[in-house]
Amino acid sequence: MKYLIEIFWSDEDSGYIALVPDLPGCSAWGATPEEATREIQDAMTAWLEACQQSGEPIPKPAAKARHVA
Repeated sequence: MKYLIEIFWSDEDSGYIALVPDLPGCSAWGATPEEATREIQDAMTAWLEACQQSGEPIPKPAAKARHVA
């Protein structure tokens, strides 16, 4: 399944935050957008594995891609 990943700059965290709206609490930090993208991939894998291990249903992707400038 493909999930939407949102990446944005955070002044508070002095870096880029990546999050997956369809996976509550799944987020990551990176000094660059590329690093945040790599980190969120690991976070998504861990999130989905934890979901499977606990027997929770895995959410289907619902968020639609959009361009934000």
